Amino acid sequence: MRVVVAAVLRDGDGRVLAARRDSPPGWELPGGKVEPGESERAALVRELREELGVAVDIGSRVGPDVPIGPDLLLRGWTAVLADGEPTATEHAELRWLAPDELDTVAWLPADRPIVADLTDHTARPGDSRA
Repeated sequence: MRVVVAAVLRDGDGRVLAARRDSPPGWELPGGKVEPGESERAALVRELREELGVAVDIGSRVGPDVPIGPDLLLRGWTAVLADGEPTATEHAELRWLAPDELDTVAWLPADRPIVADLTDHTARPGDSRA
């Protein structure tokens, strides 16, 4: 099973970055496939540098493991911007969403369980996982 990593990338105001793809159409958390011999954290740092032109600090796992077909598994990680401003080089659009705006975009099916986990934790005062 090959792992795909997704970043719950937050800015200084606690907003989460959503990225819109044209194909398949919908919104996703940015990220990509882990290469052989690469750690999940290193893959996410690389993918966000390549896709968005930013440097990030990776935090902890978030959300459930989400199967994507028979041979891929999506895993979410928290991340914060360390340097740069995200630029849509591989996406049609980027949008920063406040915690109460997470349900305002049409998330791709694989990302929905991770986003739902964020929403669940946002609703609970004192929970620092999200």
